[in-house]
Amino acid sequence: MELRVSEAAAVSIVEQADYYRQASDLALAQRWESAAERAVHSLLSWPERGTLCRFRSPSLAGLRWICISGFSKHMVFYRHLPQERAILIVQILHGARDLETILDEEC
Repeated sequence: MELRVSEAAAVSIVEQADYYRQASDLALAQRWESAAERAVHSLLSWPERGTLCRFRSPSLAGLRWICISGFSKHMVFYRHLPQERAILIVQILHGARDLETILDEEC
């Protein structure tokens, strides 16, 4: 199984780590990065464990999500692409954001 991470998702991880570093400390930023990495890599062994999203936009059909352990308000949005034997990490977002609008612009 191949893991693909969109540029938007990679940027989200780095930006959140920078936020934690500034708002709290380096330890929290490092804990965030480790937790996000574990969540993303966990999908390689169980790709269909995420919940299917129920957005209205047709471009988001088949999109799934999981929470990041220890950061339960942050969600990993991804697509399982069995024909390509791949997982595509579309975005990582805080649940309080306008998820459908942001994701629809990226898909």
